[in-house]
Amino acid sequence: MVELTRRQEIESAASSLFHERGYAGTSVRDIARAVEIQGASLYAHVASKQDVLWAIVRGMADRFEGAADAVEAAVPGAIADGQGALLSALVRAHVGVVTEDIERASVFVHEWRALEDGRRDEIALQRDAYEARFRAVVANGVRTGAFARVDPPTTVAYILTALNGIVAWYRPDGRLSARSIADAYADLSLRAVSIDEGA
Repeated sequence: MVELTRRQEIESAASSLFHERGYAGTSVRDIARAVEIQGASLYAHVASKQDVLWAIVRGMADRFEGAADAVEAAVPGAIADGQGALLSALVRAHVGVVTEDIERASVFVHEWRALEDGRRDEIALQRDAYEARFRAVVANGVRTGAFARVDPPTTVAYILTALNGIVAWYRPDGRLSARSIADAYADLSLRAVSIDEGA
């Protein structure tokens, strides 16, 4: 088993607490208590509660971006096969990131607006760039006739809202596996643009 550094322990504990109570509902003392150190000692490892939130949110934003990069780099067949296959691969990758670390994903989805202005703006730009990748796929599908004449921004907002909503109910030990959820959401996303998964 890999031994976590104290900083990693703090971020892990904070993720659980932010997920359960929200950022505003979690104190520095709560985080310190969760890792069994004194409140003042926490500052030897992190600058502030805001610093911990930033690390979690920025880390998840990078993971979503990296997953999309991997799709485009490692699944050239998806691009060759058409926008439907690429959209499906992007959806599956997103579900994979969410279900791999549901607590951090929940913090990313619900608590990023609690970041300080400059950091919040940076994440907003990163989120928009990520969403733009989905919009480009849908727009290309519409342009080539592979997809129905849907509005790309509206359609992508619908898809990503559904994907991010997984954080509200997914449990690793629940009835549905991460793979089955990815399959289902890929199918639903393709139905949203009126094509069959095998098309």
